[in-house]
Amino acid sequence: MTGAVAPEPTTVEEDTLRDDENPTGPRGTEGEVASEEQPVVVPDPRSEVVPMPDAGAPPGRDAAADDPADDDVESEDDVTDASDEDQVDEDASESTGTGSPAAPPMSENRKRAERTAPLFAELATLDKDDPRRERLREVLVEEHLPLVRHFARRFSNRGEPFDDLLQVGTLGLIAAIDRFDPTRGVEFLSFAVPTITGEIKRHFRDQGWSVRVPRRLQELHLSLNAAVGELAQKNGRAPTPSELAEHLGIPRAEVLEGLAVANAYRSSSLDERLSGEDDSPTLAATLGEEDSALEGVEYRESLQPLLATIPARERRILILRFFGNMTQSQIAADIGISQMHVSRLLSQTLAKLREGLLKD
Repeated sequence: MTGAVAPEPTTVEEDTLRDDENPTGPRGTEGEVASEEQPVVVPDPRSEVVPMPDAGAPPGRDAAADDPADDDVESEDDVTDASDEDQVDEDASESTGTGSPAAPPMSENRKRAERTAPLFAELATLDKDDPRRERLREVLVEEHLPLVRHFARRFSNRGEPFDDLLQVGTLGLIAAIDRFDPTRGVEFLSFAVPTITGEIKRHFRDQGWSVRVPRRLQELHLSLNAAVGELAQKNGRAPTPSELAEHLGIPRAEVLEGLAVANAYRSSSLDERLSGEDDSPTLAATLGEEDSALEGVEYRESLQPLLATIPARERRILILRFFGNMTQSQIAADIGISQMHVSRLLSQTLAKLREGLLKD
């Protein structure tokens, strides 16, 4: 386009979170809940949450415009020529001599828009059961698949497989094609980008957490993450829960709840080792198990005060019978009484102990 100055975009390869989602500053272990004396550590949330935009959303704004996770949605001028996928990152990362990012070429975006505009206009006139409608949808999806690959690659460093993100983004693209209304005067790229990224971010919200937590807590965790970075840079240290509560204007208990929810993001395997060394014990090795002798300990503790109340001879008979494994005849010979007397004393002593246990 002769005489036109291309707008200066942000770098396309945006693999890291925004400043308000990935703060710099002191950090600790994941899921650690800080006390008043211990600095707060908030793990990086890998999910960004946005609702799907409305079909008639005006240019540059979708239904989730009030969601802070959508601040990084790229406009049409920020998307490079994705028809050559291998060159997207290279073209976007080139810089001018002054160190500012070079403006990506817009010719292919414009050409694609010109190619697809008649297709969108025709698609809007077809009935849902018209066989030509399905073919037009397939052509439009193929035309814009490089755009989906771009955003899937952009989010692929957050723990989800690239192929899964590609499928989710494609579903968002299809939804955008079906809902796009060319009579509103909005270019398709302006409508499709928030739809695709919103679908991918929703995937992170629904699938990225090992344990599903309410969206309120997810958003609170994002706010805490941003606040930790801001206060850490300001104070030169990690903030305490009370400082976070004052900064955000929420109760301290709510801050602790938001910090604790980080433990739900990733579940640890029982086979995971406690340290990085191969010879370190696994988590399963540290778990307790039911002790079969525990019940016996409880009985012995209950019997001990009862044994102190019986005479010494009866107590000796019990010890010889149950710990010495002696017969009644052997006990009678040892103590110097008849076997019949031993049997009678043994029965009386056991009845007394049984009665004492039942009372307790």
